[in-house]
Amino acid sequence: AITLERLAENMKALKGEEMTGTDAEACAYLMSASLTAPMDHDWTNIYLYVAGKVCRQHKQAEVPEDILVESLDADQMRDLARLKAWICKRRTDARLESDRAERRQRKEEEAQRKKAEQPALFDF
Repeated sequence: AITLERLAENMKALKGEEMTGTDAEACAYLMSASLTAPMDHDWTNIYLYVAGKVCRQHKQAEVPEDILVESLDADQMRDLARLKAWICKRRTDARLESDRAERRQRKEEEAQRKKAEQPALFDF
């Protein structure tokens, strides 16, 4: 679900919309966060709202009516938007750091290869 939603998000970005995290990413993050510490009422509602959207969207399962959250208030929507922006930023930063590390490693390997190919001018 995360991969498909990221693909859809990339298509939106190509059309000029701002890149954000996806509902599936937010759901996965909140699920793992709920295992490390109890969540307050607002974050529980956000989690149930996003989980319901993801389940409906991907037809994985039906959310029971007693825990189904159909809408969020303005503060909760703002918190969800901030979470999605944070997820997107962390994903982008991780990808950039991975690219930098890969370039750094290639550069070091190239320098070692050149050093091995060049004969030593002086042998002591």
